[in-house]
Amino acid sequence: MYRVIVLFCFICCLQEPILAGESAPTPTAIKIAIRKSIPLIEKAAAGSARERKCFTCHNQALAVLVLDEAKQRGFTIDEANFQLQIDHTAAHLKRGLNNYQSGKGQGGGPDTASYALWTLELAGRKPDEVTNAVTGYLLERNKDKNHWIRNSTRPPSMSCDTNTNYFVIRALKTFGTSDQTARIETRIQQTQQWLLDLNPQSTEDRVFQLRSFLILDVDEDVTQTAIDTLLNQQQADGGWSQLPEMTSDAYATGTVLVALLRSDQITADHPAIRRGIQYLLNTQLPDGSWHVVTRAKPFQTYFETGYPHGNDQFISITASSWATVALLLALPTDK
Repeated sequence: MYRVIVLFCFICCLQEPILAGESAPTPTAIKIAIRKSIPLIEKAAAGSARERKCFTCHNQALAVLVLDEAKQRGFTIDEANFQLQIDHTAAHLKRGLNNYQSGKGQGGGPDTASYALWTLELAGRKPDEVTNAVTGYLLERNKDKNHWIRNSTRPPSMSCDTNTNYFVIRALKTFGTSDQTARIETRIQQTQQWLLDLNPQSTEDRVFQLRSFLILDVDEDVTQTAIDTLLNQQQADGGWSQLPEMTSDAYATGTVLVALLRSDQITADHPAIRRGIQYLLNTQLPDGSWHVVTRAKPFQTYFETGYPHGNDQFISITASSWATVALLLALPTDK
């Protein structure tokens, strides 16, 4: 009995506990935060679809991710608006059908193409003529390289190729056709080696390297090392930062928490997850949003979606979406 007690204490010491004076997040507090966030995300998604015909990763893809997860867990969403975002995404890809078939693609390159297919995947859409053309385009894109190259640099979500490669791989695995199988396997094997050789330089790099490992055939110890690295970079306030020299924010924290919880190796009651969730609860603003200051240089004409924070609204809604999904995943599964 003495040995069992000693062993139990030793194992407990391996995980950093909730510190004295810190409160553990409660399901009630998490649900309140989610219910405050969802209407703002819905408003911005509707605003983006109203103001622009084009698909956007931050206002369509991330909104569908949030609303799909919320719906699965019993939260009330605007079903009509949810369907609007899916139809908006599908219509955008369909307008580019000829360009995809000719190998040109649409604005945003592989990022737009793969994020849009991810959105349709979340909605349960089946492969069709359009998705076949998009996966054909992705297979031709950067075929002389050992991985896909992002279309532009707009940190943090488009600050590294790792993000791009995760979504392209996922798109090919989901929507690739039988006659594309051999080419898909070859491209993914090349990219897998690139990911294994990668020396991540940012939290974004590490998050999507881990998420790529989770959908690829890599050794468990490789995945565990990626998980441990992210856990070890948690800040004293419970959050994560985009870069070592930056402070914690909702974007980095949300993406890390989602990656860790999606790994199925880390549960919501892990001390690091609990502290990360508490960080998100502590930093959510009274209006239900999280504010993250943009690092991207603007190259598109500004337009208003209805989400707070003006020129910072696109990174803020992206951050708020990842933060909301993290909160959803942290709820008990019997919700």
